[in-house]
Order: sequence, then structure tokens, then C-alpha cells
Amino acid sequence: MAVGARSGHDGPEKRADEARADDVAGGNVTDDEVSHGGGVPHDDGTPHEDGTGGSGRAPKKQRSFWKELPLLVGIALVLALLIKTFLVQAFSIPSESMMNALKKGDRVLVDKLTPWFGSEPERGEVVVFHDPGGWLETAVTPKPNVVQKFLSFIGLMPSAEEKDLIKRVIAVGGDTVSCKEGGKVVLNGVPLDETSYLYPGSVPCQDSFGPVKVPEGRIWVMGDNRQNSLDSRFHQELPGGGTVANDLVVGRAVVVAWPVTRWATLPVPGIFDNPALNKAVAAAPLGAASLAGALPLVLWRRKKQLAGHTAG
Repeated sequence: MAVGARSGHDGPEKRADEARADDVAGGNVTDDEVSHGGGVPHDDGTPHEDGTGGSGRAPKKQRSFWKELPLLVGIALVLALLIKTFLVQAFSIPSESMMNALKKGDRVLVDKLTPWFGSEPERGEVVVFHDPGGWLETAVTPKPNVVQKFLSFIGLMPSAEEKDLIKRVIAVGGDTVSCKEGGKVVLNGVPLDETSYLYPGSVPCQDSFGPVKVPEGRIWVMGDNRQNSLDSRFHQELPGGGTVANDLVVGRAVVVAWPVTRWATLPVPGIFDNPALNKAVAAAPLGAASLAGALPLVLWRRKKQLAGHTAG
């Protein structure tokens, strides 16, 4: 045994100690070494091809926030554009024609989704619509800068260039509306009590108009501040007789979003839920049908009478 030690051959005890030392060293490989290919060798001494020492792949390094920021901004802009086009859009109130429901400078959110599903304007709704032609000839719109144009385009700011109006729908296609000076607006023969939304001190109409039969597919609109609103009453000489085509309606204003102190919804006044308004509309076609049905009977009786006179 002594001779074997002097000859340089390691004994079993020494080889076992060195193997244990290698095991300890191999267990202390850091993640950095693994990720850079410093793998633990196979039993035969060769390293693993994937450089992971057989313990699975290392997690990928996450991209920095600043590299992902442009992508996040792009997604946000696309979503904002889609929302503005198909869901809701902000509009600024430029005048006092809809006081007190809406004041100059208010920002309203307009529902643009329901028209895509065939919904049409209804009586009592506050709607935004494009100029039918000639309503805003004298109106001056401020010229927006580049930033305002961009924010308006994606819907984060009210439209800066489009000439749109906002009024309350009083009558829809098939309705008959009129008003005598100092009196109430009469819709389908029913006088309307508009005190719940008219501007205090405002009269329903200062000048008489009508009766106007609203064509199908069109609406008759009026401002809540009647003495300060250039609405359907003042454009009866234009094509359409003061009515607005449903296709020009952008959508219904549903909420005052700004300023915060003015936050409020814009519901339909209860007077427009009166069933008598619909009965009056239905009576006209019924009367026409009765007349059409009676006409052949009248002609038959007249023909019979003439035949009797001839025979006599």
C-alpha cells in the first residue's frame, strides 16, 4: 500500500473526495452561465447541446418597456379611432340654443352605435346632425391646429371642422306639427307641455308655423331655447321644408361628459311617451283606407241609379 502511494497513484479515498468536490462545483452554476452555454457536462464529460445542463430551457429575456411603448400607443390609437367611428364621439356645444339642457362649451358624448343597427331618431331625443345645406352658411368655425386635427380625427377631441348641429327631435316621419304664436306646439293634434325642458322664460314658438306634415325618413327639430335657436322653423324655404333627413343624423347625445360639474344624462321627456301621439298618426292611414274601401260602393250605387233612370 505504501509503495502504491509513492508511485503517484491516487487511492480510493482521494478519488472519492475529488468527485465530491466536482459535484459541489457543478451545483453552483449561475443562471448567467446557463444562458450563455456554460452547461453541465454529460456523464461522459461532453456538455449538453442546448447549454442548459439538462434542466430545461432558460426563460427568455423580456423586452424593455420603451421598446413596447410604441406598440401600446399604436393599439390605443386604433382603438380610439374605432370607438369614434362606430361607438361614441365627443362633440362641443357651440351656442346657447339648447339651454338649459346644454350650455355653450359643454362636451357631449353621442351614441353612434345604434344607427348602425337600423335605429332611427325618435321624438324627444337630442341628436347631432350634419348641416342639411344652408343652415350654417354664416357660421364661422375656428381653424384648428395640427394637434387638434389629429385628436379630433381619432375622437379624443370634439370635431373641429365639421359643421354639425344639435337639436331636439319634435316630430318624425308621418307626424304633423304646428304652433300658433304664443301657444303650444301641437303634435298630431296633441298640445305638448314642454315646460320640463324649455329654457325658463322661453315660449314654445314666437311665430306661427304649420301645420307641417313631416315626410317619411325625415325629422323636425327645434332647440330648447326657442328664442335663440335657428331650427326647422327658420329653414322651411329650403329643400326638405325645414326637415332633416335621417341619414344626416350622426347619433343621439346621451350624456354631458364635461365639465364634471355639469355631468348629466339626456333622457327623453315623458310627454313624448303619450300613446295619443301614435294613435293620431295611425288614424290617417285608417281614414284613407276607409275612403278607398267606400269608393267602389259609391260608384256601384251611382251606376245602379243611372240604370234605373234610363229604364224609366
